Amino acid sequence: MGFDITTLASDWDVKILRALSAFRSRVVEKLQILKKKLGEGDFDALGEIRQTVLQLAAPPELVKELKTKMLSSGMPWPGDEGEQRWEQAWTAIKKVWASKWNERAYFSTRKAKLDHEYLCMAVLVQEIINADYAFVIHTTNPSSGDSSEIYAEVVKGLGETLVGAYPGRALSFICKKNNLSSPQVLGYPSKPIALFIRRSIIFRSDSNGEDLEGYAGAGLYDSVPMDEEEKVVVDYSRDPLLNDGKFQQSILSSIAGAGKAIEELYRSPQDIEGVIRDGKVYVVQTRPQM
Repeated sequence: MGFDITTLASDWDVKILRALSAFRSRVVEKLQILKKKLGEGDFDALGEIRQTVLQLAAPPELVKELKTKMLSSGMPWPGDEGEQRWEQAWTAIKKVWASKWNERAYFSTRKAKLDHEYLCMAVLVQEIINADYAFVIHTTNPSSGDSSEIYAEVVKGLGETLVGAYPGRALSFICKKNNLSSPQVLGYPSKPIALFIRRSIIFRSDSNGEDLEGYAGAGLYDSVPMDEEEKVVVDYSRDPLLNDGKFQQSILSSIAGAGKAIEELYRSPQDIEGVIRDGKVYVVQTRPQM
């Protein structure tokens, strides 16, 4: 009497899929109960919802599709580095989804008189460039409203110290669009910490909050890297962006040039995020400037 190992494996796969389906059903049921509590004014349910989202198991179909898309885009597949790395990635994805129910985001939709259920959350998957510098560009100067002038801010390392709640100032500058070779520094940096990271992946929130009428949803939701960043104390006396005039002019002009090109492409003022690595400009995202 022999064993058909293929049939045994198939039966086991079916049992696993059924167990996953039942588990997801219980999680979905719990979420529905918590959302009902939230609708009745129990705001403590927000934290419970976030924790419940983190209990979700990944459907095999989603894992397969995600792996196919990432590999076809030339990105590393976390599962190739072991099950633990995939679990890190899946947890990061769930944290982005869960951020839909953070307090600031939820109450901002109420203030705008929007049904929170109208808000949809997608997750962008991007490979992290271990940046030398990160920048934000406004292609119309937000202080003066001057559309002939680009305003930008630059920090050492990754952009989280620029867009997140980190103390200190970034290097700020303006540049006329008709004279990109002559950027004018407005303020020098004082941020004490820069962030750097190994080759990794970041999962970025991409909600329709920026498209809902009367609601500015940018910056309310989380972006989560798979790996923790390394915090490095910045020594500005050794930074060529500050002590090498030619290097500074080249980098700032390149940033301004990227801003002008993207604005011309989309034919409207843009709010742009990007990084510099080995003197090259990489644009991470752009959106219409509000």
